[in-house]
Order: sequence, then structure tokens, then C-alpha cells
Amino acid sequence: MKTNAILKTWGSSLGIVVPRSVIKAQHLKKGEEIIIEIRKKKTLREVFGSLKNMKIDSQKMKDESRREWEK
Repeated sequence: MKTNAILKTWGSSLGIVVPRSVIKAQHLKKGEEIIIEIRKKKTLREVFGSLKNMKIDSQKMKDESRREWEK
């Protein structure tokens, strides 16, 4: 299950709060070990221009997309 969380100060560390809806949906209990995947949410400013060095013909990209769509 995916969810978003905001890091908060917890003593001299950072922590996250698991939303109640996730706790209920996953039947989580205090002390249970869970696995989390951490990915920083990027802003539009960070993403903009990130593909400028991509050397691919736009027509080839459209043709490939159409072939995949038609499968």
C-alpha cells in the first residue's frame, strides 16, 4: 500500500506518522516490523529539463507507444 508522509522532528531524529487509515487497512499493531520504501518527492523545478539530453526521435517514440498500445 502506498501513502505519503511528512517527516517530523522526533527528539534529535526524524520520524514519520503512519496515517490511521493505513493502520486500519493493513491491520498494523504496535511493535510490528514493517518495510518502507523511501523516495523523495521531486518538485516540478527539479524535474523540468531532466530529459533535455535524451537523444531519441519523437516520431520513433510515438510509433513505439502506438505499437505497445495496440497489443
